[in-house]
Amino acid sequence: MGDHGHHHAHGHDHHGHHDGHHGRGSGEQAPAPGRRTVLGAAAGAMLFMAAAPGTARAAATGTAAGSGSAALAAGGADRASLITRGTTLVHADLHNHTAMSDGDGDPANAFSSMRSAGLDVAALTDHSGVFTIGGLSSAEWKRTAQLADAANVPGVYTAIRGFEWTHALLGHANVWFSDSYVDMALAPGMNAFFDWLDDKDAVAGFNHPGREVLRFDEFGHNAAVHDRMVSLEMFNRTDDFLFEGWSSGKSSPLVACLNAGWRTGLTGVTDEHGTDWGFPEGKGRSGLWVTENTRAGVLEAMRARRFFATRVSGLRLDATAAGVRMGGRLSLASGDVRFQVDLDRGPEWVGKQLDIQVLRPGTAAPEVVDVITTTAGRVTEFTVPLDTADGDWVVLRVADPTRANDTPGPAGHACNDWGVAYSSPWWLQG
Repeated sequence: MGDHGHHHAHGHDHHGHHDGHHGRGSGEQAPAPGRRTVLGAAAGAMLFMAAAPGTARAAATGTAAGSGSAALAAGGADRASLITRGTTLVHADLHNHTAMSDGDGDPANAFSSMRSAGLDVAALTDHSGVFTIGGLSSAEWKRTAQLADAANVPGVYTAIRGFEWTHALLGHANVWFSDSYVDMALAPGMNAFFDWLDDKDAVAGFNHPGREVLRFDEFGHNAAVHDRMVSLEMFNRTDDFLFEGWSSGKSSPLVACLNAGWRTGLTGVTDEHGTDWGFPEGKGRSGLWVTENTRAGVLEAMRARRFFATRVSGLRLDATAAGVRMGGRLSLASGDVRFQVDLDRGPEWVGKQLDIQVLRPGTAAPEVVDVITTTAGRVTEFTVPLDTADGDWVVLRVADPTRANDTPGPAGHACNDWGVAYSSPWWLQG
């Protein structure tokens, strides 16, 4: 309870010293620090949950009262948000391969491997036929559905069939929840792919953005599939794609995609091609906030962009801006916006120092308008002035300031540290 008392002794909304780096390293004056309050996890639990037997234990362990032990036994955070109600966190890996395309593993083992690794949601997304890689046949597409159906346990484990449309120059795109697949023969370019997707009851996403040179025709926007393109991979395998291609003169894929008008949430994936689906620590994964752990519940969360990207297991990240959850829209032209961030990874990370970076549109790299130093296991609150004149999106990046970004951007940029997680964006509309 010491944390709780300490922070309340200083009151809410106090101004404090601002740790971390600001801006893009060009020497401009950083914005004034945002107001913030850091509440201990115990305080958050008591603020947002009715007092109940076990609350004292919850305060001691840094988890919500009445939390289950399964997540803690696995070394991760509890699945209940401290700042919102009505949804539960599920851990997902939505991009995996087998020997049905260019992976090494027997597809019959993939879903069980991911479930035993502690994932709650898993997808097989083998490549559709392309010129350089043996891709799915119609028989293998049917087999993927059979494997997913056999592994799927509504309410417990959601197994999904998908595929990866694959173009060696334009890029790769995953499709989930479709009844059919398409390959290069029928969809040889972005417009053809979007035309195919247009009438499907499916969702799709941009994979490892910037790895292929043409970057989806520089993320050319297509209004017909605006709502169906729900994701942008920020973590793929062990890589952070924020500054992919920067060293060769490219802009940030995040900036390029969102500035083009797409409203994609942000995901992490393992893009597994081996046989240890779900297990390698340090590879990308996603956290989805679902009303139920079923295919319908997962699809609804994906359409709502109610998910985050990370590359550590067991992470809980929930965030609101002016009361709106990540992936949502803020009815705001300009003004101060209050953020709440619930960030936890269970006992292993209690007290671990992390930075929350507030990313806004830039021309070639995101502008970092605020950096809030916090520790895992706490609810963090801060206020940032936002103006649609500076662009219509905002993203929170959680980073470890003690480690370096293996693919840095501009010299001195605040995001040249090691990315832990990305929230999906919020979009401003005045």
